[in-house]
Amino acid sequence: MRNLFRYTLLAFLLGQTGIAQPAPLTPDQDHAQLLHVLGIENLRRGADGNADSPFAANTDETKANAALTSLPPLLQSVGGRPIASATDWEANRPALLNTFSQEIYGYVPGAAPELYWQAGSTTPLANSGAAAVRQQFTSALVHPENAALNLSLNFTLVLPKSNKPVPVVVVMSFDPGIWERFRDRMPAERYAQIQADNARWRKQVVNAGWGYAEIIPTEFQADSGDGLSQGIIGFVNNGKPRNPTDWGALRAWAWSASQVLTYLQTDSRVAANKISVHGHSRFGKAALVAMAFDSRFAAGFISSSGEGGAKLWRRNFGEQVGNIAGAGEYHWMAGNFVKYAGPQTVSDLPVDAHQLLALCAPRPVLVSVGSQGESWVDPKGMLLAAYHATPAYALFGEKGVTQNELPPVGNGLLAGKLAFRQHEGGHTPAPNWKTFINFASRQWASPNKHE
Repeated sequence: MRNLFRYTLLAFLLGQTGIAQPAPLTPDQDHAQLLHVLGIENLRRGADGNADSPFAANTDETKANAALTSLPPLLQSVGGRPIASATDWEANRPALLNTFSQEIYGYVPGAAPELYWQAGSTTPLANSGAAAVRQQFTSALVHPENAALNLSLNFTLVLPKSNKPVPVVVVMSFDPGIWERFRDRMPAERYAQIQADNARWRKQVVNAGWGYAEIIPTEFQADSGDGLSQGIIGFVNNGKPRNPTDWGALRAWAWSASQVLTYLQTDSRVAANKISVHGHSRFGKAALVAMAFDSRFAAGFISSSGEGGAKLWRRNFGEQVGNIAGAGEYHWMAGNFVKYAGPQTVSDLPVDAHQLLALCAPRPVLVSVGSQGESWVDPKGMLLAAYHATPAYALFGEKGVTQNELPPVGNGLLAGKLAFRQHEGGHTPAPNWKTFINFASRQWASPNKHE
């Protein structure tokens, strides 16, 4: 809040500067500038989702695991010392997070503001399946020098009527406008199914006695390279290009969820120790980043997150480092990450996804994925990451994923605080919402053994 007041006061004192701002760079231009800063002339291309392409993504399991021989050891500190206890793990946690910031997701700038949320009036929620109310929250950021960088941010809180504080899940949702644009590009029955799924998970949450805080992450930071000069990244950086260690969109989206969590922990209607986070696909990546970097989140529902999320980077299956480092997706990451598709390779990465999952220990995390058309996000690569992260949970006396082969679809590995389930259906979180609610509720009822 202190930074917010500072920004607002400066805007009042300085007013409009009248200084012409340079036109934002296109994604290709910004990407090319980043390569120049890093001294990279060429990048290795990523995999192609078209099976007939000469660069088609590998889906042959016998060719998938060659690079796993260089998987960074989980129970070894950044300084090379053995990690033998929960105390050792917690002592190494800041250094491991620093490596992920430096090389993968970027640092949140110290000048990033704290958001002050203005609460709107509550209204009854229709068709929720149970008595519930909806409330809109807004936050305005005024840039001191460039009004074009001003931000108006929102989230929606839905709570069941209750005489005690309730668990709340922070949900990273896609902009409804995206689905409207896709309405004419997909079969009518598919569009109807998406809308039905969205209505169903909301009812499931409320009927379970939970609330949900729904955010549109792209309101905080656009999902494009040309958006890096705007949104919260552009706001803090005065619209200038990023440095190689600056945060990318995934870290910014995770930051937005944390800003909502900060408010929720002050709301007496919310159980402050039972606030979880959920995201699907690219927002599944962001939800896992939020879980790893913000230990206040009590549980995570990480859906179809794939490369950059819960999938092992070193697995040669589905999407690859070159895809994320290219001009279409590089904005998700710190600029430094791009070099691993250039002069360096995936085996040079100092960390991998099993360590990102392990940073969530000992809190409950459900790694979720579909069974149809999901080879791009690599279900087994996410299972293996959970399997290799499990020793960190064991340090806390907790169970995780103890098998490295996919179980039958629908048979989740749900006994521990780190869990995995592959549901029937495709690229959607819908079939696993009930599983997550039951999983988190059960795990919360079983206190962490180290406490």
